[in-house]
Amino acid sequence: MEELNLSQQPLSKLLGIEYPIIIAPMFLVSNTEMIISALKSGITACIPALNFRSTEELRKAIQSIKLITDKPFGINLIVNQSNFSYKEQLKVCCEEKVAFIITSLGSPEETIKMAHAVGVKVFCDVTNDIYAKKVEALGADAVIAVNKEAGGHAGNIPYNELIPSLTNAVNIPVISAGGVGTGSGIKEMLKLGAAGLSIGSIFIASKEAGVSEEYKQACVDYGAKDIVMTTKLSGTPCSVIKTPYVEKIGTTQNWLEKLLNKHKKLKKWFKAFTFYKGMKNLEKAAFSATYKTVWCAGPSIEHVKSIQPIDKIVERLINEYKTSL
Repeated sequence: MEELNLSQQPLSKLLGIEYPIIIAPMFLVSNTEMIISALKSGITACIPALNFRSTEELRKAIQSIKLITDKPFGINLIVNQSNFSYKEQLKVCCEEKVAFIITSLGSPEETIKMAHAVGVKVFCDVTNDIYAKKVEALGADAVIAVNKEAGGHAGNIPYNELIPSLTNAVNIPVISAGGVGTGSGIKEMLKLGAAGLSIGSIFIASKEAGVSEEYKQACVDYGAKDIVMTTKLSGTPCSVIKTPYVEKIGTTQNWLEKLLNKHKKLKKWFKAFTFYKGMKNLEKAAFSATYKTVWCAGPSIEHVKSIQPIDKIVERLINEYKTSL
């Protein structure tokens, strides 16, 4: 049974953690309290740099976590042109020497080069083996295999196809992201060849998450059948809960939005505007009770039965994993 020992999984060894689980970086949801609770529970966590209003707030947050624990945690960076603060955020992550950076939505080349110069690991979001091979060639330490059941910006390949495809394509660890909310789900991903897991949606309904009680309760009340993909938020397909408001506004861009999104000269600015507007809409919904509810989540909310502290969620996952062996 050694091959199923969680402390012996590649991600556990790579980061020096007890269980090979990352609480996925979730826009607006992740916070320092969640990171600290995750580290105390034997797993790790990652927080989006965009969850902080300034790079100075990002720096203070990293420092505040390090004052409490020396265990490894990460920062997620959007590395494409929509993130105007990317270079400053990268500089802070390198200066403060976080354990790892997860890159999303762009080329990680500069991030890998700067991070490795100071001993920071880089994991890259990928949705297929073509991109996985590219980031491996650039020196990535691992890939995050974002499958079609992931919350937020999901991939388009099912996990049972994506993980074997990536493990055959690259020689670096493959971390599964999407669709897991139980211990048996963890076991299934590891048996497929995953080095560890990035799990997000089930932690939205945690005591430590700073979002509204309505958002947390929605993750309890809604299930897998209520998750839909929308391009309204950022132009890129994103999974959200099908609230009455989402049904009302639809899930696809209108003809003008589609036209601007393809315009040779304007698309860069339109994409940035769409991303900014979509994130502001998410922010309003996440922190206040409003009829304009657009809540990001993945189908794994099917397994959320109540709002619990993170240590209890982790305890449930590990107990379920052990009983599934």
